[in-house]
Amino acid sequence: MKAIYFAWIRECVGKAEEEFAPPAEVVTVAELIAWLSRQGDGYACAFDKVAVVRAAIDRRHVRLDASVGGACEIAFFPPMTGG
Repeated sequence: MKAIYFAWIRECVGKAEEEFAPPAEVVTVAELIAWLSRQGDGYACAFDKVAVVRAAIDRRHVRLDASVGGACEIAFFPPMTGG
């Protein structure tokens, strides 16, 4: 699975993207975020306020309870505003 990080999430993690294979018990976006949060201080910082993190699986916005099974790409970003 490829992860893409945007804005302050990217700054905390320290990279724009990466490839990884989460454990089989990671089924939802929320579980993936929890797993990532345990991968180091940068990840813990990035996902500290999980309620404001938005996600997209294969370029489609999803809720935190969405399944990550079969996903090729997941993107994480903060809420956006127009203007």
